[in-house]
Amino acid sequence: LSYADLSYADLKNAKLSYANLNHADLKDANLSNANLSSADLSYADLYYTNLSNANLSSGNLSYADLRNTNLFSVDLSYANLSYVNLSHANLSRANLSKDE
Repeated sequence: LSYADLSYADLKNAKLSYANLNHADLKDANLSNANLSSADLSYADLYYTNLSNANLSSGNLSYADLRNTNLFSVDLSYANLSYVNLSHANLSRANLSKDE
């Protein structure tokens, strides 16, 4: 799924753990409640994406565009967030811990 165009896709509850989604276009997609644990989302475009309640633990989000993204109650524990753009993202109740 590297470089895939999944913009506006309804992927609610999707099981995408360990998926290679680097450089994917996921803008305005619905990934609420999705399992993206250990997925590679580096350089992905997640602008305005709904990731509420998603599991992104241990994922690679380096250089991803998460502007205006809904990250309400998302699990980002142990995720690589290097150089991520989180401008205006909703991080309410997000888990950003490195400890369990």
